[in-house]
Amino acid sequence: MELTLTNGEVYSIRNFKEEDFDYVHELNVEEGWSNLVQKKEDTKLAWEHSTIALLVFENHNLVAYIRGFTDGNVTTFICELLVNKRYRGKGIGKELIKFVHHLYPKTRIDLLATSSSKSFYEENDYRAFYGFRKTIEEY
Repeated sequence: MELTLTNGEVYSIRNFKEEDFDYVHELNVEEGWSNLVQKKEDTKLAWEHSTIALLVFENHNLVAYIRGFTDGNVTTFICELLVNKRYRGKGIGKELIKFVHHLYPKTRIDLLATSSSKSFYEENDYRAFYGFRKTIEEY
């Protein structure tokens, strides 16, 4: 499969395989996503059990990834979207979400944003919605 950007650049896109996890983990380390890094084995299991687990490559370099879940009819939930810092600003994240949405066109896309990614989603016409989160450690 291919991911084609509006500028004509083309990247290969494929489903996650277990042997890809080291690439994913390294990108999480580079981004400083400490929770995913510290819970490495849990993160790997999450990738292995996700209905959406796609990687974008340029040659053998991991450019971006997207992981999530879908019921195929109402909701597609994006758990993580990460573009390598060296590839940001090209439209890869936007095209990657669009690629996933075309796989499940009946669904809406739901996702969470950080304070640093909020502007990306607002610029791409995503509507804010209200939600809550709690981990088991917080009881």
